[in-house]
This record gives sequence, structure tokens and C-alpha cells, in this order.
Amino acid sequence: MMISRTAISILLPVMFLIGIFSSCKKDDSFETSPSVKLEFSSDTIIFDTVFSTIGSITEQIRVYNRNSQKIKISSLKLAGSEHSRYSINVDGQPGTSFSDVEINGNDSIYIFARVTIDPNDESLPFIVTDSIVFETNGNQQDIDLVAWGQNARFILWNVNRPNLPKYRIVASEGVDTTWTNELPIVVYGYAVVDSTGNLNIDAGTKVYFHSGSGLWIYKGGSLKVNGTLEEPVYFQSDRLEGFYDDLPGQWDRIWINEGAVDNVINYAVIRNGFIGIQAETLQEFMGNQLTISNTIIENMSGAGILSRYYLIASANCVLANCGQYALALTLGGAYDFRHTTIANYWNYSIRNTESVYLNNYFLTQNYQVVAYPFSAYFANTIIYGNQQDELAIDDSVAEFNYTFDHCLIKTEMDVSNSENFVECLKNENPLFVNYSEGNYELDSLSPAKILETLMFRRQLRLILRGETEHKALTWALMNGFRLSKESDFCLRFVT
Repeated sequence: MMISRTAISILLPVMFLIGIFSSCKKDDSFETSPSVKLEFSSDTIIFDTVFSTIGSITEQIRVYNRNSQKIKISSLKLAGSEHSRYSINVDGQPGTSFSDVEINGNDSIYIFARVTIDPNDESLPFIVTDSIVFETNGNQQDIDLVAWGQNARFILWNVNRPNLPKYRIVASEGVDTTWTNELPIVVYGYAVVDSTGNLNIDAGTKVYFHSGSGLWIYKGGSLKVNGTLEEPVYFQSDRLEGFYDDLPGQWDRIWINEGAVDNVINYAVIRNGFIGIQAETLQEFMGNQLTISNTIIENMSGAGILSRYYLIASANCVLANCGQYALALTLGGAYDFRHTTIANYWNYSIRNTESVYLNNYFLTQNYQVVAYPFSAYFANTIIYGNQQDELAIDDSVAEFNYTFDHCLIKTEMDVSNSENFVECLKNENPLFVNYSEGNYELDSLSPAKILETLMFRRQLRLILRGETEHKALTWALMNGFRLSKESDFCLRFVT
């Protein structure tokens, strides 16, 4: 069969047009399903060189399209935009924001990220972060960018397990580790002291935590914070800009489990986290205590101290401005707090809890009460704040002993002399010098000074008579606990 030249002249343009349309349809066919997601060579890019001069480093990220059809990234940008210390290059094009970036089916593109930092610039935070944000078919994904902003000793998480925070073991089993004050310590993730490991922190050391980070003393491990009056140990956020000076909730907590030996915190400042110290027994009670002295815990979005069936001895501490409880002693335990100032003038949000909460039980899923023995002794302590009532007692059927001895308390409870309240003042303004600026020293006319004098006289009489110091100590000793008398300023004063 012969095809005429006329037919060929007609068919060729038609076939050409069909080819064009077919080609266009193939080239412009994008996967538009909202379920489509990109894959990345890594979800976090860490610029982990320790800088000694102005640093400028480039890292690469590979972005994969695992679908057979090509996809279009409608938006690809730095979250920090033009203010970021990072810059990116997408397939050879520099910038901070890109649109309609195409990736062919079963193909990939490269993104190059660059950071420029002067590590001697003390106005920078210790960790400089940003992220690359992708939007594809309505889905948002991101890649974190992390770089060191100042010269410091950085502790970066290297373990990521389900149902646990990201962490790094800084003192493994049987190992003694010391953090010195030569360089600031910056923690990214959780720093963990393992069972039978020991962490010592020298006077003057500054420990800075990134968002969500913390210090975890696992069961059987131990912590010794060895600050002094002249050189306290600081625990706070790694954000050093002025805006963050008093901002709560910037890091997570110091978490202390049941130790093989006593845990000790002396002369420390713990600020601007979620929970200052969480002390709780895990699985097995070993009878060792946490001793806290000469320490300030303030600006916590959750609790200053949260205890769960633990043994704590504390002297000469300040717990101030917490979004929930300044001090929550729960699920039983034995506690000794002396010369403690609890001043909760939280004003970042509405606080619906008392400053001090005492509890000795919990409810199971079947609403069954599980109770534990509880004993607490407070001496020469101020409990005050901007709530009508700053003390909550929540006890159940188990043994529940508590004594407030020469304390000033803001409460609606009856504090008349009894076994629970000994010569206490109710709802008297303690007259702090300037609580709005964090000065909790007492004015010369403070009624708490009268209590202090009375307390000294009473302690002296007890010592001269050789009597047991207080009922909480007796209870604790009878139940296998140990509460140290050595931290008692009153005893040192009169002897």
C-alpha cells in the first residue's frame, strides 16, 4: 500500500503535535498526593568543628524523591531567613528562600549549607541553630542545622532510643568524671551518669543546656556539685541574649534517681528550666539522700524541686518563681528543710497551685490508693507568694508526719501551736528587700527575724538538755533513713 505525499504531509505535523503533547504531559506530570514525603541524608546537620578562629564550614545534604513521578517542592527556605547565620545553595543557586524546586522521579538534589561564626563573640549563644524548611504537597518537613557559637566544651547526644530522651553517657559504670571551670560546659541532649558512675563538678563551673536538654543521674550513679560562696556552679540555658535572662522553660531538668551514695549539691544556681531538680526512687530504695545547701532554684516553668519517695536534706536555699510548685514532696519519703526561703511570685501565666505540696500516695488506674510513709520537717522557713494559700497537705492512710517549726507561712490553714505547727506566723508579709529583682534578703523590720531569734534560743535549749533535735529525724532513723545534722546552720551557730 502506497501512502501519498499529501497524506504524509498531513500526518507528519499531526504526529509532531502528538509527540509534543505527549512529551508535555510526561514532563509536567507531578506526584501531588499529600502523603508524599521527602527523604533526607540526615535530619540534623551538625557543624561539629571546634573553632579557634572565625569559622566557615560547608556541609552537604541530599534530598531524595523515592517516587516514580517527579515532585515539586513548593517552598524551600531557611527558617531564620536573611537574619540567619547560615546560608544555603540549592543545585548551584545561593539564597535563603526558593520556590518550585523540582526533583525527578527516583532522583535527588544536593543542598549545601554554610555557617560563619566567630567563636570569640560572647554575644552569641553557645549553640547557633536554624532549620531548612520544606513544603511539598501541603506537608512540612525540616532539617535542623546546629553549630557551636562560642568556645566551650560541648557534650552532644550520641544515643537516640525510643521512649527516652537523646543522651550521652558522661560517666560510665565505675568511672569518675570531673567537669572543671576552664571552659563552659554546653549540653545538647541529656548528659547521663550511669550506674556506679560519679560526676564531680568543680566550683565556678558553668553548665549551659540547650532546649529540651538536661542532666540525668541514673540509679546507682552519684553527683557532687562543689560550688563555693565566691564561685557557685551555674545550671542554665545556652541562650545568653538579654531577652532570655529570666525566661523560664528553656531547658528540661536535673533528674536524680536513687544513688549508691549520697548526692550533694552545694552552692549552685539553677535557673530558667522546666524542673530544677527531680529526685525520685526507681525500682529499689537504697537509703541514700540528696543534700542541697546554699542553692538558688528559680524561674522554673514547672517545679523547683519535685520529689517522689526520696530522702532530701536541705539548708539555706531559695526556691523562687515557679509556674507550678516551688516544692512538691510526693509519694512519701523523708525530708528536712531548714532556713529555706520559698517565694513564689510567678507572673508569666496563671498559677493554680500552691507553692508547697506534701503528698504520700497515688491512685492506680482502678482508683486504688497506694500510700507510703511520709515525714517532713521545716525549720525557720518562709513560704510566701502571690496566691491566697501557698501550702497544700494531701495525705492518705499511711503514716504522715510533718512539722513546721518557727516558720512564716501564707495559708488558710490553722497554724496554732500543735504537733504540726510550732510557733509559726500566719500570713505575715516577710518584707523581702526586693522580690521583683530577685533579692530575698529580709528587711530589718521583717517578722521572720523574730522567728529566727526564737529558733536559735530553742535549739540551744534542746542541745543543753541533750534532747533529740526533732521528730522527723527520729522517725527517719527508725525507718532506716539518714538525715544529716551537719548542714544545720543553727547548730553551727550555737556551738
